[in-house]
Amino acid sequence: PENIVSFIENDIVKGLPLFNKKVLITAGPTYEAIDPVRFIGNHSSGKMGFEIAKKAASLGAQVYLVTGPSYQTVSHSLIKRIDVVSAEEMYKEVHNYFSSVDIAILSAAVADYKPKNVATNKIKKSSNSMSIELVKTQDILASLGSIKEQQFLVGFALETNNELENAQGKLQRKNFDFIVLNSLRDKGAGFNHDTNKVTILNKAGKTKQFELKSKVAVATDIVEELKTLLNKK
Repeated sequence: PENIVSFIENDIVKGLPLFNKKVLITAGPTYEAIDPVRFIGNHSSGKMGFEIAKKAASLGAQVYLVTGPSYQTVSHSLIKRIDVVSAEEMYKEVHNYFSSVDIAILSAAVADYKPKNVATNKIKKSSNSMSIELVKTQDILASLGSIKEQQFLVGFALETNNELENAQGKLQRKNFDFIVLNSLRDKGAGFNHDTNKVTILNKAGKTKQFELKSKVAVATDIVEELKTLLNKK
């Protein structure tokens, strides 16, 4: 019976649209240490990236999910979860897998800056103010855009003003095939929501706007757009 079930499962998977595709997905925030206790971070839950990973796996893709600190869970035989904390760790893991994948979807909210110096011991409260010198983290999106060959590259942009203009600029600068824009000005979108409202812009100049939906439904929209563009490539 086990062999029969295994045969059926393998036959079903072979008929799925992303069968034999390897997909790299990033999710969640990164935490940049100040000292052993404190860090610089953001409010990303990782839910959007996890839902995209689940959707891609359900369509037969082998998924490598590189995630920052997140309470999200996933259990699927086609998803390999790689946990990281900092932007530097995520950079290394993403570059470790990128050359072997067909598609990369970078939805993580990676810190743009990190403390220049990390204290080895907890910083004690000694005055009314404290200064922390920050330096830029490595730009994961730009680094992949500069080395991609046959990979299909999808980026994300979270904006608060001049949304379309900023997203279009990011799309071109970082050599994406398409970018998913969401705005913190849209109610129910962005961090710590089960819903999201996105606009997809591709490098051919076409724009698709979607209504507010559950992140499960948004993941479906993103993967469907990916399938459409892959078929045209």
